[in-house]
Amino acid sequence: MYADKVVAITGASSGLGATLAQRFAEEGADLALFALDEEGLLETAGLCRALGRNVVTSTGDVGKPEDCEKWVDASVAGLGKIDCLIACAGISMWAKFEEVEDVSIFRRLMDTNYLGIVHCVYYALPHIKTCKGQIVAISSIQGKIGVPLHTGYVASKHAVQGFFESLRTELVGTGVDVLTVLPHWLRGTNLRKAAFGKHGGALGSSSRKHSKESVTLDDASEAIIKAMKKRQRELIIPFKLRFLPWLHLINPKIVEYLVRRGVDKEDEA
Repeated sequence: MYADKVVAITGASSGLGATLAQRFAEEGADLALFALDEEGLLETAGLCRALGRNVVTSTGDVGKPEDCEKWVDASVAGLGKIDCLIACAGISMWAKFEEVEDVSIFRRLMDTNYLGIVHCVYYALPHIKTCKGQIVAISSIQGKIGVPLHTGYVASKHAVQGFFESLRTELVGTGVDVLTVLPHWLRGTNLRKAAFGKHGGALGSSSRKHSKESVTLDDASEAIIKAMKKRQRELIIPFKLRFLPWLHLINPKIVEYLVRRGVDKEDEA
């Protein structure tokens, strides 16, 4: 289905973005890859080229609109089109709100997690409309449910949900489909290592590992590609979490208890 399509992926230097890039290369797609980490980005690109695919790379910050415009322009110039945009770039936090010492992390979270998606969609959308393609936002189950120690991250993901719910209505009749992906904790990423701590810097390698309840990158990628092929609107990973938003409407106290228990397990892992 994606043979000879052009799939544009942000955050492609590691984690889910890198895994998805390789999976789409296996599907026969050409790739337009974007990330801050040039070394990791080139490594991902090399793996995709080894599978016989054409790849265009750009190094930059999704929080800067000029970097996103440059990437989109280079991608179209090098590959001729953009069929799908997958927004994977993101950063997290792990700190109690009242203990945060650098309030600027909240703006930085919005710049990357929310405005970073807005910038990429803004410049890529005309090309995606031409191809009647797809936009995929890697959000989080936290885009619908609050989680302790993640106030700024949760807020940014709620913004992503609202943006795409509105954009989806504007795109009715254009042939463009929007998929929001709401995963649980993902195993094998640098998200927690790079997350903002209370001091405003990254938590670093001393941060704890995710528990066994987290989702592997391979499983998440497989589920995302399957949902894209079906042109779904929303995907919650894993399946068992799909009841949480509904339960939250009925009895939010139960969900708050379950979420607190889940975070406690992550701290103990």
